[in-house]
Amino acid sequence: MKVIDIVFALICGWMVNWIAFDILESFGINFGLWRWLLSWVLPIIALACLWVAFVIGKKRLLVFQAAKHILIGAFATVVDLKIFEGLVILFSSTASVLMVFKGISFLLSTSLKYWGNKHWAFEKFEKESLSKEILQFIIITLVGLVLDTGSFFYFTKIMGVQFGLSFHLWTEFSVIFAAIIAAVWNFCGYKFIVFKK
Repeated sequence: MKVIDIVFALICGWMVNWIAFDILESFGINFGLWRWLLSWVLPIIALACLWVAFVIGKKRLLVFQAAKHILIGAFATVVDLKIFEGLVILFSSTASVLMVFKGISFLLSTSLKYWGNKHWAFEKFEKESLSKEILQFIIITLVGLVLDTGSFFYFTKIMGVQFGLSFHLWTEFSVIFAAIIAAVWNFCGYKFIVFKK
């Protein structure tokens, strides 16, 4: 594994910690001084999983690429969620405006995914037919945007709040669920179409 793999795995683990602690604290679970120690658990798990994927990836490259794609997706999902929350805090949050905010946060986080997937997960450094690659990326991303915002709409407006959670917490989960659905589509599109070698 390269140094960038180790560093990025640890950063992604810390980013996911940020969301995990937010969710747990909304349930009234407070770790106090243990929070600092526990903040190392997910980064170490992320690094261990990436190492396992690296070992398996020596025979099946797809596994290592998928693991890196998942880490990029986790990082981008945290960015997606925090940008979304920031927009909601700064501006009004009517139902129609929430969809616009979700679209903006998705597009910004997807720009991070492009760079991460191209240069880290799939390591495609060739620059031939860059315009074709960008067009393919935009098409895959737009379909991902429809899946992401459509899923978000389904979870928040059609399903509605579930399991006795607060609206705020259910909205956070909906952002995460929508990102997972879009991530599966994006991985397949990026791997087999956009960054295909």
